[in-house]
Amino acid sequence: MSTKPSIRDGDWVAALTPDILVDGIAVGQLTALGVSVRGDSHRWEGHCRQDAMAIARVGPPDAEMLVLAIADGVSSANRSHIASQDVVHQTTVNLDDEAESLYQALLDQNESELNGLANKIVGQTVGELRARWRADAGADYEDRDHATTLHVLLVPVQAAERHRLLVSVGDGGLRVCRDGVWTGDGTQSSQPLLDPRTAAVPVSYDTVKTRLFSVPPGDVLLLATDGITGPLRQEPEFARRLAGYWGLGEVPAPSDFLWQAQLRAKSYDDDRTVVCLWEQGATP
Repeated sequence: MSTKPSIRDGDWVAALTPDILVDGIAVGQLTALGVSVRGDSHRWEGHCRQDAMAIARVGPPDAEMLVLAIADGVSSANRSHIASQDVVHQTTVNLDDEAESLYQALLDQNESELNGLANKIVGQTVGELRARWRADAGADYEDRDHATTLHVLLVPVQAAERHRLLVSVGDGGLRVCRDGVWTGDGTQSSQPLLDPRTAAVPVSYDTVKTRLFSVPPGDVLLLATDGITGPLRQEPEFARRLAGYWGLGEVPAPSDFLWQAQLRAKSYDDDRTVVCLWEQGATP
């Protein structure tokens, strides 16, 4: 265990940010587990974890969806840890406000409507948070101090609805494990579902990327920051072992999921946040 920031340092959010966060949910046939862990580089430097995640249910019973959200604070931004936590929480709240519209657009497979709603929701979130952050920072406020990525996976709870929506800004993203092999968009590709790019909210992005896709029963979805997606792309042994842990349909215990997510990968010492989604009782 290493040092953490002190309350006396003047940033109580950093001082109170847990080194490790573990969460999970089971609704219907869906089970999600998530962990967010401070990276070795931040432990060594005494900085707090800059990644954040949220796992939540949104919408009314007849249009209920799971929201899996992750954010990776930009290391050079001195308040990105605050931004990451605020962005995943506020985005989830705003998704709930638009849940009925999002659910109907998913049923209709209306990609343009989903893209418009996603951009509206993230834009609203950025506007609300920018006002909050400016009020806290006063004359010292700068957008670049709060830079963070954002990825959200929206999944209907009803088993009959196979479509999912990915909302993305910046590095990291979604991978699919099918029959023990990591894929991108359902093909035997090594590429992520959305190619990563250098972008961050609230300032350095042009538009929110969205992707509507469907999955057969039995696929395992992995949403992660680049502390996980990087070695998944670059380290075959790392990818093989995680596929063995998570990609064969069996949901691990939360404690097992935590240590599995900390599998060592050479040269990767950033924070790690990963959420996996399994469909229990499903047959391919």
